[in-house]
Amino acid sequence: MRILISNDDGVTAPGLAALHAALADYTECVVIAPDQERSGASSSLTLDRPLHPQTLANGFISVNGTPTDCVHLGVNGLLAQAPHMVVSGINLGANLGDDVLYSGTVGAALEGRFLERPSFAFSLVSRQVENLPTAAHFARKLIEAQAGLQLPPRTVLNVNVPNLPVDHIRGVQLTRLGHRSRAAAPVEVVDPRGRSGYWIAAAGDADDCGPGTDFHAVMQGYVSITPLQLDRTFNDAFASVEGWLEGLR
Repeated sequence: MRILISNDDGVTAPGLAALHAALADYTECVVIAPDQERSGASSSLTLDRPLHPQTLANGFISVNGTPTDCVHLGVNGLLAQAPHMVVSGINLGANLGDDVLYSGTVGAALEGRFLERPSFAFSLVSRQVENLPTAAHFARKLIEAQAGLQLPPRTVLNVNVPNLPVDHIRGVQLTRLGHRSRAAAPVEVVDPRGRSGYWIAAAGDADDCGPGTDFHAVMQGYVSITPLQLDRTFNDAFASVEGWLEGLR
């Protein structure tokens, strides 16, 4: 099996190195990652300029684009042999609940939807690196077991690992996405020339975070695994929308 590894923290990120080290002696791994941090890139593609992959001294391939660009190139011809699955991460910082809408980590995994095996997105619920070995341990464990997993095509497993030593992890839980409250207002700044600008503020606090959610699992010391699907069709709304449309005819 050939795994394509990517991330949104950039090609030199410690989480990427930890993920590669955890998997490289298990199976063939190829790393294609952005040349700089691209957090929040979601599934965006670069369409206004060419991409220029560069192979670094450690064999990783750096791309002047988004996480999705990296996987798109890897799946669609950059590599001499196509990968069988995509593994993204290890992100420094959680990707819980509504975060998956914006996450470049999850976006990279979603771009692996055409491949033979489900994709994985791994995140450590911390910006610090001391418990990266915990996330790497569970990444290896889950990838080793993935052959026995039967899921529909275009499925991604979003994995969040608590910021704990491995012997403090209480187990693994299957979860649904929780939800955050509304984010804080953007922070206005003024540059030396008097021009106003805005920093996007921090994400909102956990709102829907009860038992069964990804938020609850990690807060209780469990690794959270949430299956994600690409199809966002809201099937339960069909009857209501159909009735509304009847009134317009």
